[in-house]
Order: sequence, then structure tokens, then C-alpha cells
Amino acid sequence: MTKGSSYPAWIFDGSPIDDPFGYGERAVQFLRRLKHPNSSAPKNAFQLYDWQERIVRRIYGPRHADGRRVVETVFWMIPRGNRKTSLAAALALLHTIGPEKVPAGQVIFAASDREQAGLGFKEAANIVRMDKRLVAATRIYDAHNSAKKIAYPKFGVELQAISSDGAAQHGKTPAFVLVDEIHVWKGRNLWEALKSGLVKTSGTLMVIATTAGRGNENIGFDQYDYARRVAIGEIENSAFLPIIFEAGANDNWRDESLWHRVNPGLSHGFPNLDAMRSQAREAEHRPAERHAFEQFNLNIWKAASRDPLFDMATYDAGHDPHFDLADLEALPCFLGVDMSKNGDLTAIIAAWRHDDGRITVHPWFYVPREDLAGRAQRDQVPYVQWEKDGFITAIDGPVIEPEAIEDQIRELCATFDVREILFDPHLAAMTMQRLANDGLPAIQFRQGPLTMGPAIGDLERIVNGRRIRHAGHPILRHHFDSVVATRNDTGLVRMHKGKRTDRIDGAVAAAMAVSRASLNDNTRSIYDLAEDEFDDLLAA
Repeated sequence: MTKGSSYPAWIFDGSPIDDPFGYGERAVQFLRRLKHPNSSAPKNAFQLYDWQERIVRRIYGPRHADGRRVVETVFWMIPRGNRKTSLAAALALLHTIGPEKVPAGQVIFAASDREQAGLGFKEAANIVRMDKRLVAATRIYDAHNSAKKIAYPKFGVELQAISSDGAAQHGKTPAFVLVDEIHVWKGRNLWEALKSGLVKTSGTLMVIATTAGRGNENIGFDQYDYARRVAIGEIENSAFLPIIFEAGANDNWRDESLWHRVNPGLSHGFPNLDAMRSQAREAEHRPAERHAFEQFNLNIWKAASRDPLFDMATYDAGHDPHFDLADLEALPCFLGVDMSKNGDLTAIIAAWRHDDGRITVHPWFYVPREDLAGRAQRDQVPYVQWEKDGFITAIDGPVIEPEAIEDQIRELCATFDVREILFDPHLAAMTMQRLANDGLPAIQFRQGPLTMGPAIGDLERIVNGRRIRHAGHPILRHHFDSVVATRNDTGLVRMHKGKRTDRIDGAVAAAMAVSRASLNDNTRSIYDLAEDEFDDLLAA
């Protein structure tokens, strides 16, 4: 294990693996005598590839002087499609009917829900059914909606499938536990029950086999974080074996050599390389798809539990180095305004539609001057420098008075062909009234999901469809980059912060403005449209 790297180079370097009692060899030979229904080997022999064999030998070979296994916990994180379930099922059988069995022992196949637990159990049961001798020696219980169990009556051993969405399994004394896809486990009850059961006897083994997950406030991340610290040498624990196939956050996700590095099965034809190429092409300009590709195919544990909304490389490509506001004065302009509360930022975003369908956006940001340096430290952004560089306006006092925003809006309306000024009335009722009294087109645009959902979708299409143009404003980019999204079953999108200290005010205001600017007929105000509808009603 290379210090400072989580990559399990020992799997491929041919280095010796201790096996003083021959237990590693014994485990390998047992697995090779199994049969698998989908095996392409002669007589359906279970295919144990070189890299898998090294893993088996590393788990079962090293022993203490008294014969006890050195490894007590395995954290095996590998991308989808590398036949993790097949090997996991075979290891469970090694402890049920193989040489690692313990008389009257309990073997547990634990997953997030009954369906997932059933997949691993079915794999083990199908392996047993491929050999008439094993069928005769065991009893398989897999009736629909009943407990899934494989019993070996001669030694009183049972393999049982359980799930974390069921009742807690307290009272069990497992000899072997296979924890499947811990990255999607919702609670800790089953985990704690199994962990407490393992310590009741010696010589037990837990194998955690999972794909990378999302978020850092779950049990899966806790285990991944610990495993990674062991892998890089930060923690010394010979009883804990980390096997982590993951790409680095700064690796080129399009690089096929990287795909092979983190997917050891690719050299043997799995997962499907052509399918990965197809998924990568789809992910080029779809950030949510790329997020999923990096998680499931490159095994990168994602910090956010939601998807990014924007492809920031595409956003950056919209930077026009010759940007000049004076060139926009003749174009229809729409202003989105996100007012602040409790001393937060206020954002005004202008959106102009060009004849070729592109949308130009430009921001004006405001922040309270009071405790500006402290705010910069809390939000981890350079507000003080941004003010010096003219990217943000600091307003004296602890809050932003609405009059300063109104003055900026009046100035923009005097300069540009502003068709609509869009506000959520929750924080802007008085401001809207004062602007309306001046004859300016202040419009309600509530920031509820039914209104913002379509607007966010419009902004997503404009940005990721390479129709965005901007001046490279650093704060606006920061706000766009901080957005993560959730989508419901109908496809409705909602914006969220990636983390608590992030700010997305500029992206929210941009969604309001860009949505209105991107309509096919944006040469007329919705005031005009409303008047037409009223005239039609009178004519009828």
C-alpha cells in the first residue's frame, strides 16, 4: 500500500501475500470449485480473475501465530459492473458451506432494503443450485415475501439475507457479515446491531462491498472516510483492509486509461466499455449525468448529496472578453431581483436576448459593510477584495436598505430597454409599489416551486445549451457553481446550496430574468400581453 495513495497497488504488483497456514490457498481453491450460471468457463466454473484472487488471498492468508485471521473488516469500494455481487456471494458461501464455516455459525447478507438483499441472496442460491451435491447438502428457503435463507443442516450453519429497512437484528451472533452497498443505508440500527454481534466471538469477518456514495452525513461516508485514512497510511490498523478503486477529484474523467485503472474488470470485458463511452458522451454537457458517471463508473464519493445544475466548463465558455454593456442598450432587457433578509446578499441580474437566441447576463451585487471581513471568513469568499475590485457594493450598516436597490434599478431602467423587473413579493412589496408608482414595470415572480421550477429549467437549458454570454463576473460564477439541484418525479427542478455557507442569490435572480428573456416573443411586456387578452375578452 503506497503511503499517501488510496489505490490498492498490491493487487497488481505481484508482491508476496503471507499465507503461513495455507488458508488463503484453501479459500481460492474452494471458490474455483464453485459453479456460476453465467460463467463462460468450461463446465460453468466460477471465474476468479487474477485481481479477485489477490483480494481473496489478502483477506484469508495472513494469520496470527495462533491461526486467527489478521483481517477482521474489509472495506471494498469498486465501481458498478465489476461483478462485486458475484464475488460477495461466493465469499458468503465460503463461510456457509466452505472451509471458513463455523459450526452453528450465522452468515449474514445485509443490504439497504429487501430487494437489494434479495439480489445478493439470489446470486448465492443460484451458485448452490449449479451443483447437485450442494443442493443435496443444503436447504434453500426463498419463497416470495418470506425470509431468505440457505441452511447447511450438517453443521447447523445458516446464511440469511436481511435489510436495513426491516426490524433491527439484535441478538444475532454472526461469524460473517457481508454489508452490501452501504452508501444507500438510511439508518444505523442494523449496522449497530451487526457490529455489536460480531464482537461476541473471535475470528469473525465483516466485508463491506459498495460503490461510492454521496454526501458526508451518512454511515457509508463514515466507513469510507475511515477506510481511506487507513489506505493512505494516516491510521494504522492491520485488522482493517481497505480496497478502494477510485479516481481522484482532479483526474480527467474522460481518460479511458483512468477508467481501466479504477475498473479492474474492464480488461476482462466488464463493465461494458462501449456502454461507458456512450454514457461519457451523454455526460459531456449534462452535469447531472457527469456527476452520476463519476460516482458510479469512476467511484468518486461526491461531497454533495444532490446533482450540480450547471456544466461550469460550458458556463465558462460563455465568457466574452469583449463584453461591453453599451452594446446591449437596444436589446430587450429583463431584471431579476433577489432581495435579502437578515443581512444576506442582494442580487440584481439583467438578461438580454439576442436575435440568434443567445442570452447575455450581467449582475449587480450588494452586501452589508458591517462585519464584511467576518462574513468573508464564514462564507470562505473574498468579499473585501471583491469590493476593492468593484464586483460588489458594500452598503453601510448591518442590512441592505431597499432604497439603494431601487436607485440601481431606476438607473438601469434609464439606460436599458427594461421590459420587466421581477421580484418575489415576499420581501419586496414596498419596493415594487414605489417602482410601480414611478411607472416602472415591477412584476411579481414568486419563488415557489411551481413558478421557479420552470424558470430554473429554462436557465439550465440556456447555460448547458451553450447559449449563455457574460463578462466572467467572479461572484456570479461562484453563485452558479454553488447550485445543486433536486428533481421530483415530474421533472420539476429546485435549486439548493451545495453547503450551508454557499450563496446562490445570483443564480436565483438569473433564473427569473433568463426565463422571461428566453421566451420566444420577448419584444413585448407581459403588460402588453395582458392588455391584448383583455381586448380579446371585450371583443368576444
